[in-house]
Amino acid sequence: MNNVEIERKFKIKSLPDNLDQYKSCTIEQAYVCTAPVIRVRKQDDNYILTYKGGGMMARSEYNLPLGKEGYEHMLNKADGNIITKTRYFIPLENALTAELDVFEGMFEGLVFVEVEFESVDEATAFVPPEWFDEDVTDDRRYHNSYLSKLEKFDINDFK
Repeated sequence: MNNVEIERKFKIKSLPDNLDQYKSCTIEQAYVCTAPVIRVRKQDDNYILTYKGGGMMARSEYNLPLGKEGYEHMLNKADGNIITKTRYFIPLENALTAELDVFEGMFEGLVFVEVEFESVDEATAFVPPEWFDEDVTDDRRYHNSYLSKLEKFDINDFK
């Protein structure tokens, strides 16, 4: 499937109350290549191969279904770190959804939130809720593909 992903990323001031009341999923992902981005992801029991074009707030994205065997095969060929996180889907105004990622494993302590939009105009006009903090959309450190290449992680580099 060919589409354009338009999203903004933010640090958060604090985790929302009653986080367990929101729909969530467990994600494990790795990168076969980071330039261009070729990612394999296990999201609960779904397996996806993703190609992402260049860009920060808006970039092309192709998602293809992948079987468990294909995922495991490509996972063994991935470069760098395997990223694990829990993603919470938190409803916002105007039918938007905050996708809050709480990282695990080597990235324990890292938390940020993404919001996807239908257009660049909608993304630009977005007024984040009070619990959002600094906009890090244009900070490459907050791309999972960047995290996958880190040899060591220090949470202080993300504060």
